[in-house]
Amino acid sequence: MNLNKENNEQEKANTALRPGAKVVLGFSGGLDTSFCVKYLTSEKDYEVHSVIVNTGGFTPDELKEVEEHAYRLGVKSHTSIDAVKSYYDRIIKYLVYGNVLKNNTYPLSVSAERLSQAVFIAEHAKNLQADAVAHGSTGAGNDQVRFDMIFNILLPGVEIVTPIRDLQLSREAEIDYLKNKGVEMNFVKSAYSINKGLWGTSVGGRETLQSNGMLPESAWPIQVTEHGSRNISLEFEKGELVTVDAQRFDHPVYAIQFLQSISAPFGIGRDIHVGDTIIGIKGRVGFEAAAPMIIIKAHHALEKHVLTKWQLYWKDQVALFYGNWLHEGQILDPVMRDMEQFFISTQKQVSGTVFLQLNTCHFQVTGIDSAHDLMSSKFGNYGEMNKTWTGEDVRGFTRIFGNQTMIYHSVNKDADGQ
Repeated sequence: MNLNKENNEQEKANTALRPGAKVVLGFSGGLDTSFCVKYLTSEKDYEVHSVIVNTGGFTPDELKEVEEHAYRLGVKSHTSIDAVKSYYDRIIKYLVYGNVLKNNTYPLSVSAERLSQAVFIAEHAKNLQADAVAHGSTGAGNDQVRFDMIFNILLPGVEIVTPIRDLQLSREAEIDYLKNKGVEMNFVKSAYSINKGLWGTSVGGRETLQSNGMLPESAWPIQVTEHGSRNISLEFEKGELVTVDAQRFDHPVYAIQFLQSISAPFGIGRDIHVGDTIIGIKGRVGFEAAAPMIIIKAHHALEKHVLTKWQLYWKDQVALFYGNWLHEGQILDPVMRDMEQFFISTQKQVSGTVFLQLNTCHFQVTGIDSAHDLMSSKFGNYGEMNKTWTGEDVRGFTRIFGNQTMIYHSVNKDADGQ
């Protein structure tokens, strides 16, 4: 690999590790992290320990292939961590409680996933008493901030090594280097970048690099094979999904996975998100998240029936901040724990069944059934009949309810020209 002098000097300035230093590398098996292994072992003579954190994007066979690939590249050890349930318990659960959609669109599929991965990588580095922790992020995206920040917080004093970012490498330079080292892997880049996890799949390509253009059908990982409609029901207990179509699951993760399997073939949950990155530029990304979108909308519909007006109002305010702060990598800020406790408190009565209809490329909530439903005919039917007040009660209420505004207009009648 030919690296220019400026890149070499920059890379040297960013590390003071000795040969033989123990480095834990967050490893996916892709081009960037494969380069990191080969470069750190061959050029730096570091002892590299790779770790892959599965947050729902890998099958057992794929994890085995990643492990074999890591050892072929030259790692000292490789560890696979099953973080799917932890990912739900630590993060996804609260995204559901808050009905969190970034810019009212995106369920934070990748940003939430990266935070879970970063925490587990840091814990692994601590357990191995590593001298450094490494990741394959470039200098152009959000992930570098998320990984660096969490590592700085959880591993104070441990060096962070980022070869791709420091050397400012192109994809072509990485491929040339690996080929020269005799590495055999699939170097053919797909036209689209895919990142799959429990809470959705991101899709990036040429259409998302500009402000206009929708991803073609062929770009979506799951093709539309279901047509027509299907009625389903989701049961929640204290805000958590426990049953899908009368099938009860031991953990919400399994309910999410089952719902994804029956809803994704309808083409539900596809969209393009436009938002502000942590580093200050606008970004555009496609995503496919059938189960997350259905769960959030169903959960919100149930909440609208069982929570009071001001519970709903303040949940919206807290959720907006929570989602934005999580997107920017601040999952370890103690204020997040405070907001999570608020969310938990609001879910005490969020139990019941939500009925939906799945259709090609869209779905709709058709109703709910809950013992906590505040829309009870016992107290009246909206627009038709009331059972708990009289017309005279309303006359007095409206006078008092509008009293201050009436006073304002009376006092300022001349000043306002009315």
